[in-house]
Amino acid sequence: MRSSLISKRLLIILLAGLLLPAMQAIGESRYVTKNSKAASLDSCVAPTDEIRRNHMDFLQHSRDDTVIDGIRGLKYSLSECIDCHASRDSSGQAVSVTSEGEFCQACHGYVAVSPACFQCHRTTPAESGGGDSLGYHSDAQTHVWDVQQPAGRQRD
Repeated sequence: MRSSLISKRLLIILLAGLLLPAMQAIGESRYVTKNSKAASLDSCVAPTDEIRRNHMDFLQHSRDDTVIDGIRGLKYSLSECIDCHASRDSSGQAVSVTSEGEFCQACHGYVAVSPACFQCHRTTPAESGGGDSLGYHSDAQTHVWDVQQPAGRQRD
């Protein structure tokens, strides 16, 4: 009886030792999506644990600098995060970071939060040729600006 109990404990410890690295690898994979710029990079703008813990503070500070002081192109700007972390589908089109299993949704869905960022900001990178993080883009031929509706919103 006693040896059976010891055997079960050893088996549990062995399985935990084998499964823990696999589970960690699965957890890591949801933070960087395949076919994104980030997948080919060695590091983010800061260490991963720091970004996970403090990204909201970084983004709010960046937002204040941009909105109040007019400073753009900051290290922790939302548009830079999206540009790097948005994945591409098989046709090369950017996939929304709020789509199921994508960069923002993977974590925010897991912790059941709904950030308000994307009520105004675009969820895909601005394509070269003009645009900004608020979803405005210009037609290269006519230079007419149009608003790209954020995910989940309809035009009137």
